Amino acid sequence: MVDTEKANQTSLTQFILLGFGTIPRLQILPFLLLLGTYAVTMAGNILIVVLVVTDQHLHTPMYFFLGNLSCLETCYSSTILPRMLASFLTGDRTISVSGCITQCYFVGFFVATECYLLAAMSYDRYLAICKPLHYATLMNGRFCVQLAAGSWVNGLLASSIVTAMMLQLTFCGPNEIDHFFCEFTQIINLYCNDIYHLELVITILSAFFTLPPFVLTVTSYICILSAILQIPSTTGRQKAFSTCSSHLIVVTIFYGTLIIVYLLPRTNTLRDLNKVFSICYTILTPMANPFIYCLRNKEVKDALRKVVSKCVDFRRIQKCFCVFQKTK
Repeated sequence: MVDTEKANQTSLTQFILLGFGTIPRLQILPFLLLLGTYAVTMAGNILIVVLVVTDQHLHTPMYFFLGNLSCLETCYSSTILPRMLASFLTGDRTISVSGCITQCYFVGFFVATECYLLAAMSYDRYLAICKPLHYATLMNGRFCVQLAAGSWVNGLLASSIVTAMMLQLTFCGPNEIDHFFCEFTQIINLYCNDIYHLELVITILSAFFTLPPFVLTVTSYICILSAILQIPSTTGRQKAFSTCSSHLIVVTIFYGTLIIVYLLPRTNTLRDLNKVFSICYTILTPMANPFIYCLRNKEVKDALRKVVSKCVDFRRIQKCFCVFQKTK
């Protein structure tokens, strides 16, 4: 009897991601929607990384953090969306246990990193607007690297701790995950072992990576908005207020949905809305961040204009060279 039970526990080799439903006629619509979302997300974030690296005028603390964020969002989206697209295209919703744990690990890593990276970005903006005379001294290159590296390292450690604890436990079924990706709070329900300590660690780390950065971010933007209200120019005040308010809305959606999913009690209502809230921090914010933070900025527009003009000039040179070769 013990041997049979043990065999059942170790025979689980794959999971089934239930996603958003199984109606075949509706699969083409979400596929096209997700494909467009993924294309826009990748194009916007990769473009920002390229501009930040190549343009000397964007080698500032603000764009250094934005480049890190765009790099993170590119990896983050590629961890979730390609698997979803393949599922909609082929109808295959299965994922191996090792593949699921790997996806879970990287999603946790990137989410935790983004939590503190957004807080670092808000602190950078606070110093630039509220402490302009001390900005260059406080936000020097070394401190910027420390903030960014700290965000990445802390995210890596947090995800590694949870994943290491998960690998010590045994799955015994069922093998269905009521989600569109492998997520910590969903996977732990499939373990045979006592998951009290694992749940406790996940809750503690979730609180550590969401509440302090969220409070710091909101406080920074409140200080920024109060400073903006003192700007004498009405046009400048409206433009700055519009920019900061859009930043605040995006980060509130990101942190707010994370807090709902990972920290609030798992009632039946919240459990049903879990997938909807997860869309906000896994799909919507990576797509919105390039437009909210960068692509509306004058410096980024100028850098993009330079790149486009260089490409156009290069094509003209190529055409002239081809014409010259033919006439020769």
